[in-house]
Order: sequence, then structure tokens, then C-alpha cells
Amino acid sequence: MPDISIGRFRGGYCVFWREGGTRRRHQLKARSRAEAEPEAIDVYRSKTLNQRREKSTVADIWEAYRLDLGDKPTAKTMRYTGKAVLAHFGKYRPDQITTALCHRYAEKRMSQDKSQGTVHTELGHLRSTMTFAVKERIIDRAPEIERPAKPTPKERYLEKEDVAALIDAALAPHIALAIHLLFATAGRVGAILDLTWDRVDFQRGVINLRLDDAKTRKGRAIVPMNSGVRAALQTAHDAALTDYVVEYAGGPVKNIRKGFVAACRRAELDNVTLHTIRHSSAVAMVSNGVPLEKVAQYLGHSNVAITYQTYARFAPEHLKDAAEILDFVQIRNAR
Repeated sequence: MPDISIGRFRGGYCVFWREGGTRRRHQLKARSRAEAEPEAIDVYRSKTLNQRREKSTVADIWEAYRLDLGDKPTAKTMRYTGKAVLAHFGKYRPDQITTALCHRYAEKRMSQDKSQGTVHTELGHLRSTMTFAVKERIIDRAPEIERPAKPTPKERYLEKEDVAALIDAALAPHIALAIHLLFATAGRVGAILDLTWDRVDFQRGVINLRLDDAKTRKGRAIVPMNSGVRAALQTAHDAALTDYVVEYAGGPVKNIRKGFVAACRRAELDNVTLHTIRHSSAVAMVSNGVPLEKVAQYLGHSNVAITYQTYARFAPEHLKDAAEILDFVQIRNAR
């Protein structure tokens, strides 16, 4: 909803807003502020709805949705996904989007060597934008946004020995510490780079990856520190110059990708991303018998079903009792 304001006018109330460079005003019937607020919304929508429906393009709605998201992480991501999406869909109105148009977009992006997952995310943002348009009554019904299936989770994961080699291959101390924290906490890279010393409790032995303002939609957990990461954190704390755990040149670190890629190259590890470390942490826990419910809590998953879907296959013992039921040889031998 664009900014609208309520003011006094001729002994009553009015609503006013800006439309382009013009200031619009409308007298309200309400006799109190409480009555004026809902009426103002209805008046604004009734006066502008048809015009918005006729003129609003995907580009217009995309920007309105991005601004509505405020400082949420998705808003930042949409600045990048929008470059490709709006180049293809931007000039269309929502009612002009067709399945064929979506298919052509997917084919074009994949011909540019973009992954299926990338295209799935980009078209997902377009779908969310159209849902926003319905909520804001810009359109009555969202168009069908066809997108490629979400790719299956990557199977690539590292053994603990690989992680140790990767840490040793990191020449910069802040890169080594970040990798160590990524594996020990199973946290996302954003959570590690956001981590401040006030959320590292040496006395209780816990690391709090959560943010008090809850700006991120991705789940974050409070996890115990093992002895290895405790030692690494203590060394870093003794030399700390800032409030941030991972720091460089007296300031926080925004990105470790370059140093991480260089460490992977020196450790001779191929097809490894930053998210591979989190995935490796989960696989290590599950394959060593940690119950999936505990793994879900460690990963910050709000829905345990996500953990089961992604990691149950790494815990064959989880289905051992089911396999025994299907053993017909025991029945044959019992005869």
C-alpha cells in the first residue's frame, strides 16, 4: 500500500496521497479518526484501482513489492534476480503473462548456462510478486507462473578430514575461522558473518546464531560449542579488534567467497560451495546416529519434515526395523 495520509478538512476528515507529481485529496464521511482509517483505504483503492489495473506492469509491481519487503533479505536478492526477470517480463501486464512466456524465459536462461535452481528461484520471485499484487488488489487473480522443478539437493559433502584440510589451506585467519564455524555450527554463511562476541557465551559453552530483530527469514539456532571451535574462538577473541567474530583489517567481513574458493583450490577439493559445509555438517551428524529431530534443531529448521526429506537417506539405521518386517526368509526358516 503506497503512503496515504489522513487529515482534517472542513470540520471532518480527508484522505490524501500523491499520484505522480499531483496531490490527490478526498473528503471522508467518517466523524472520528478510528472510522477514517479504514474508510481512507477503501477510498484510495476505489479511486486508483481501475487505473492501476490498466497501467501496472510487472516492473511496476515488482518494485512495489520489493519496497514493501523493506530490509528483508528477499528484497536485496530481488535486486539481482530482477535484472533478468524484468528484462523478459517487465513490460508486460500480469494478465499478459502466459505459460509459453514462462517457458521461453526458462529456456533462455538455461541457454545462458544458468542452473535449474537459479531459474526456479527467479520465477519464484515473480510468482511471489503476483501474489503480492492480488493481496494489494492490483489484480484479481495471479497468472500461472510455470517454473522448472526445484532441483534435488546436492549430494556433494565433505568428510571431517576434508574440512580439516580446507581449514589448513585457508591462508587468512578469518577465512579459516569462518570455515571452522560453518562446520561446527552448521550455520549459513550469513549467520557466521553476522555473529558478534556478545552472542558467544564461553561460560555456558554456546553460540547464538540468532538475531534479536529476526530480520532474516532463514532459521538460525543456538548451538553448543565443541572443544575444537572453543579453542579457535578463544584465540580469535584474544586478538579481536571489533565486535564481530569474523573480522578483517579492523572491520566486519561481508564476503568470504574469494578466500574460500582459493582454500578449496589449495586443498584440491572440487565442486565445493559454502553451503556444502552446512550440508556436510548435517550429513556428519545423521550418519553418526544423531536423531533427525536433534539435527533439525541444530540446523534451525522450523519444520522437521524438511530435515527428514533431505537427510533421512543418510541414516539407513533409521529404517532398519522396517527392513526386518520385510524379511520373508525368517518366515521360511521358521516353517
